[in-house]
Amino acid sequence: MKVHSLYISNFKVDGGAMFGVVPRVIWSRYIKPDEDNLIPLSLRSLIIDTGEQVILIDNGIGNKQGKKFLKHLYIYGGIGLETGIQSLGYSVNDITDVILTHLHFDHCGGGVQMPTKGEYTLTFPKAKYWVSRQQWENAMNPNPREADSFLPENLLPMQDLGALRFVEKAGVLYPGIELRLVHGHTPGQLIPIIRQGEKSMLFCADLFPTRAHIPVKYNMAYDLEVLKSMKEKEAFLAEFAHPDCAFFFEHDVDVACGLVHNTIKGYLFDQPVELNSWFI
Repeated sequence: MKVHSLYISNFKVDGGAMFGVVPRVIWSRYIKPDEDNLIPLSLRSLIIDTGEQVILIDNGIGNKQGKKFLKHLYIYGGIGLETGIQSLGYSVNDITDVILTHLHFDHCGGGVQMPTKGEYTLTFPKAKYWVSRQQWENAMNPNPREADSFLPENLLPMQDLGALRFVEKAGVLYPGIELRLVHGHTPGQLIPIIRQGEKSMLFCADLFPTRAHIPVKYNMAYDLEVLKSMKEKEAFLAEFAHPDCAFFFEHDVDVACGLVHNTIKGYLFDQPVELNSWFI
């Protein structure tokens, strides 16, 4: 099994929104805000090559949105989705599966392309697009808190073009690829776990968006049910915070992958690890 980090781009959001009730004087020790209280976040994807499947987990914002939508996101840097895939020796046609942890625009927008002849097309035409049924149903009938994050042009073409596949329950998708379900951030978020031998890797998605969110009490204002998020985080930390499991951070601009350990002050980020050699 080979795993590759794909650094699509960076963007900026309000620091307070990313840390909820945690005071700025505390969270700013981990991520420095600018004069507008904005902090940088990354858009990272993970490619898993099992030898039989080439699996992409999440795919960023994409290129379909106009200036009005993007003006508050301040997108910059990165290598881009398709360019990044090519730099790793793959093409969009090589991707067999796309796992979407959830359907907020910054996690799924890259899977659908702008119309060229009046119709949307799939970025990965040979791939199955996996999402939990609960998340899909939530996105089709969104609550007021999340409605602006679910964009029809990101979602409906996956179904209309026959690529959509539902994950009905937690379990093994392919050998070495397990999917868990969590519900605090958004109903039906998928958390992929990659295993080979005695080692594993946790794709953190928005359960732990950055290494600064490892402490159980450090949660986003975007989480629909914060107390549920805290319980879910605590359960994952108790199971996976050990030297044989690497945490992959989708939104951390400085560290893609690292270890977490339990201290007298609770669970904390320990040290970065080299992702490409993790399973070697």
